[in-house]
This record gives sequence, C-alpha cells and structure tokens, in this order.
Amino acid sequence: MAGDRGEEAGPPEGPALERVGAAVEAAAMAPGDYRNAYKRQLLALSRRIRLLGPFAEELRERRAPQRGEREEEEEEERALAPLAAALEGALELLRLGREGSRISLVLERDKVMKNFQGVISQLEQALCDIPYNELDISDEVREQVELVHAQLKRAKERIDMPDDEFYNDLLSLYNKNYVPSAEQAILERLSEKLHLMTITDLTQESLALHEMVASGDGQDPGEHIEKMSMLLKKIKDFVQTQDPEMGTPMPSKVLDSNGDPRPAAVPTIVPEEFRCPISLELMKDPVIVSTGQTYERACIQKWIESGHHTCPTTQQRLSNTALTPNYALRSLIAQWCEANGMEPPKRSSQPSKPMPACSSSERANIDALLSKLCSPDPGEHRSAAAELRLLAKRNANNRICIAEAGAIPLLLSLLSSSDLRTQEHAVTALLNLSIHEDNKASIISSGAVPSIVHVLKNGSMEARENAAATLFSLSVIDEYKVTIGGTGAIPALVVLLGEGSQRGKKDAAAALFNLCIYQGNKGRAIRAGLVPLIMGLVTNPTGTLMDEAMAILSILSSHPEGKAAIGAAEPVPVLVEMIGSGTPRNRENAAAVMLHLCSGEHYLVHLARAQECGIMVPLRELTLNGTDRGKRKAVQLLERMSRFLVQQQEEKESQLQASAQVLPQATSEQIQESDIPEQLDSPATQYPTALGSRR
Repeated sequence: MAGDRGEEAGPPEGPALERVGAAVEAAAMAPGDYRNAYKRQLLALSRRIRLLGPFAEELRERRAPQRGEREEEEEEERALAPLAAALEGALELLRLGREGSRISLVLERDKVMKNFQGVISQLEQALCDIPYNELDISDEVREQVELVHAQLKRAKERIDMPDDEFYNDLLSLYNKNYVPSAEQAILERLSEKLHLMTITDLTQESLALHEMVASGDGQDPGEHIEKMSMLLKKIKDFVQTQDPEMGTPMPSKVLDSNGDPRPAAVPTIVPEEFRCPISLELMKDPVIVSTGQTYERACIQKWIESGHHTCPTTQQRLSNTALTPNYALRSLIAQWCEANGMEPPKRSSQPSKPMPACSSSERANIDALLSKLCSPDPGEHRSAAAELRLLAKRNANNRICIAEAGAIPLLLSLLSSSDLRTQEHAVTALLNLSIHEDNKASIISSGAVPSIVHVLKNGSMEARENAAATLFSLSVIDEYKVTIGGTGAIPALVVLLGEGSQRGKKDAAAALFNLCIYQGNKGRAIRAGLVPLIMGLVTNPTGTLMDEAMAILSILSSHPEGKAAIGAAEPVPVLVEMIGSGTPRNRENAAAVMLHLCSGEHYLVHLARAQECGIMVPLRELTLNGTDRGKRKAVQLLERMSRFLVQQQEEKESQLQASAQVLPQATSEQIQESDIPEQLDSPATQYPTALGSRR
C-alpha cells in the first residue's frame, strides 16, 4: 500500500517558472535506460521534454518581474502553471517507465497507454496556450517550442500501442490458457522482450513487484500480484535453464524410500550475484546502499563505520548511509538454496547499530518543513504538510528521516485542523510514513489512532479514504489490531464501505478485513451492520469488490454472531453458485462460509437448502480442481452433506415402513364398515392420497 495514491495532492509549492526549469533539468539528467515494452514511447517523450531546455533557460535569464509587480507575477504564473503541471506528470510517467514492473506495465497496457495519451494531451495543450510575446521569448526558441508542440499534436492523434503478440504471450501465461507445448517458445520471447535475461534484471523486476505490494493503496495484493510473481518465476526458471551459471532452477522434488524429500546435490558454485562484493560469501542479510549496490549488512556497516564514505564497488560517494533490506534478493537466495538442497542462510539476531537515514542537507530541508508546521500561519501548515506528503511518498530513506526528525507528533496535531486540505495532506503523509515498519510503532505510540478515526469520520472523501488506508497499514501488526478496534474505527469504516467512492470502499474493506482477523473485532463489525453491506456486495450483479466481500464474509462466518447474521440473509443460493463458478479464491471462501453455516444452530435448514440448490456437483468439482484450502473445505462439506442425505434416506425409509404397516389395516377397516359396493371395485384409489400426505 503506497500511501499517497495519485497526484490529487496538487502541484508542489513554488513559482511555476522554477517548476518548469526543474522538470526539464530532471528529464535531461535522468537515465534513459527504459528496458520495457514502451521504450520507444518513453524515449520520444523524454526527448521532447529535453528539447524544451532552451525555452526553460531563456525564461530564467529574461528580466523577471520586479518585486511589487504583482500583476506581472500573476500573469506569468497563470501562463506557466499548466506547463509545469504537465511536465511533472510526464516526469512521473518516465519514472514509472524506469522503475515500474515490466510485467505489470504490459498487462495493464490500456491503462498505461491512457496515461501516455493524457500526459501528451496535457503537454500539447499547455504549449498551445503559451503567450510567447508576453513572456518575451525569442523567435529562435519559439520555433523550437512550436516544433515540439507539432510533434506532440501528431502523437496525440495516434495511439502507438505495444506489440500485440507480446501482450498476448504475457496474457496467456498470466491466465494459464496457453498450449503446454508452446510454453518454452513463449518464455523465450518474453524473456527477450521484457529484457529479463540476467539475475540483475530478474532481481530488479522482483523488487518492482515488491514495491507494488508495499504501494497497494491499502489493499490486499491478492491474486493479481501472486499470478505476476508466479509468471516471473517461470521466466526466471527458463532463463536459468538456458544459462546454468546463473544458478540451478528449482527441480521437482525426489522422494526417498520413506516418502520424504531427498535433498539435491549441493552445488559447488554460488551464483556471483548472490555473493557479497566485499566478503565474496553467500549473503545472509543483503541490503541496498544509496548507489543501488547490494552488500551483506555486516560487511557494509563495518566499511562505513571505518570512515569510508564511498560505495566499494562503484567508488561513488554515498549520498546517505541508509541501508535498505533487499527482500527480493533475499527471497531469490532462499529459493536457490532450497532448490539445491542447502540450508538458507540465517540472519544474525544481533540488532544492528542505528544509522542516520539521510544526508545533512536533506535533514536540513526536512527540519525547515517541520519549522513551518510549528508556525502560526495556517498557509505554511498546508504547504509544509503537502511537501512532507510528497517526500514520504518518494522512498524509504525519506520515510525514515522524516520520522526521526520528529514529524509524526506535528502531523498528528494537524489532523484536527479546520482546513480540510491541510488535514488531508497530514493524514496522507502519515499513511506514507506508516509504510516503513519502524514508523508504525512510532505512530501508534504517539496516540495517533483516535485522531485518524476523527479524520475517517469527518474529513473530505480523499482524507477519509487515506485514513482508512492508514489504519490498514497499521493493522498489519497483530497487537495494533486490538488498539485500533477499541477506538471506534470499525463503525466508521463500515460507514465508509457503505457510502464511499469506489476507492474508499476498497480502502475500508481492506482495513476491515485486517481488523477482523482478531476475534474481538468481529463482534464489533457485525454489530456495526457489516454483514448486510457485505451480502449486498456479494449479490451485486456488477461484481465490484466481490473478492474483498467474500474474504470478509469467510472471516465473520467463524463468529457465532456473524454466523447468525449471515444465515438470516438467506445466503445459500449465492454461495452454491459461487462454489460452482467463482474465482479460485472466492470458491474456497464460499465453501468456508457454507461449512461454518452447516455446523451452526440451524445447520439442518442450510443443508437442506444447499441440497435443493444442487451443491453436490460443484463441491465434487472443487475437491478436484480447487485451491488446497478450497479442497479441504469441500471435502468436509461433502462429508456433512453425505451424512445429511443418509439421514434423510433413513427417515424416508422409516416413514415408508410405517405407512406400509398402517395403510392395509386402515383400508380393511374402511371396507368392513362400508355398504357401498363401488369401493370394492377400486381399493387402490386411496393409496395415492394416503402416501401423498407423508411426502
């Protein structure tokens, strides 16, 4: 969950002229190594921005409005603000092209291309509206800007989509609907087109996927990330097969005579990428320094503590001494060890010496922003909170440094601000800070939860959404689930789930799911009216939030109050249909809910209704093709259904036997008492009536 979702925070503070110059400079200095499906489009966009360099330079060198010439300043700001905003949006797109997941960029090509078209249109319109004469721009520079404008206008009118075969190949692996014999050919094409040919490329992609999990809008990453991770593993195994020196791909497990996995032979060569450049040993706790290089934590700490200020590999000066855990590489090392029968390396349990998270200049900038938060001027509160929000969004080092500087209590004080925009910036900054694990404890210990709940109840819609996402982020720690649940957060989240925007509902659902893992919070959620809302989502024909709703329903069904509330909503037809035709995860959750209902107070009613709805066929299919958990639940449900059907059959046979004994005697008595001869001609006419009354 990445904290700040979208750029709705508004443009950074500062004159538009400075923002235009800074954006053009950033584009010129940024590396142009776009190793993904959009390389051509990204290079074209970067080149067009760099062509605006002379324009930005001339703007800076021309006579600026004198102090007091407010009208001229305002005119310049109005003229350049759209261009500044467009350039900042373009820079964000270029950053995504460099750092984003290559797999995700292709799978979401419609969204990415829409983003491209939006950025190009915004840039084209901004250049079209520039008043060259008023800005005193030379003819030569004006011609160059008009050339860029013409290029953007042509680009806006055509959609330069990436290779269709590329997209279809990736989609077939993602959805597992390819012909098995074609798998190797598909993997070969994808590894080349995605530029995933080396361990460095694979590690970078794994890091990008990890960042997607960390930046997931307060949502459970769920099946989408899982499927992309499995897709990446297929590509990694294929590449390792082609280049054995990268490390051996994971083999199928061989069982010994006792049925236990037999360890594979220990390889003699450790992949170079898994060795620390300092010690040349297999890394136990790989960390990333500011230059992007990875080292064993103990080795690089010793290097820095010895007075070195450069990266041992690149000899570049370290801009800061923060060490970021390389979770992706650690996972790859563990997989490689498992595949080769080795015990994965264990990290030292000794706590590492705390190290400063940022440079003195960065710290000075953050301290200046915190001074603004202490100012009596509400305008400075708003601008400082907005900048801290963006800084905390950018990277882990900033999150550490901002928290260490003492920002958390100051941001908390702004949550009660009467200015909704200030309140929104403050809660989103806290959301971004909470992504770093160490900051979660600081936020909780500062007594933040009641203030966050206040924003959740009373803030703007975006502030409420981000407050919900913050609670989700904090509730990852089990003990904090108890703290948050006791502050009135759950009823407020239920309200947001009912009346929020689509994103707000997703944030609320994610937070509620996490909180309801703790048994004590389930009753609170049920009493707040969560079950009717969830059932409404489950029966919604549009299927929005279906995954989240089914996950929550599964958790609540284990609680006695939840079981009763769910049962009262007559859920069995919907659950049976879900077991038969839902996604793998929803099928297992539907089976789990049914299992809880069929072991409750009214289990016979639910079992009978399930039989009427034809549950047996989808249950048998789930035992064969479901997830592991889905299979277990289906087997348990089948056992209960089978016992119920046997019991029904026994009762029916018992009734039939009783009927057979009673009916002949009754018929004989009726014949003796009757003087009407017609009854002797058709004695069987009574049997259907007598038997029918017992069916």
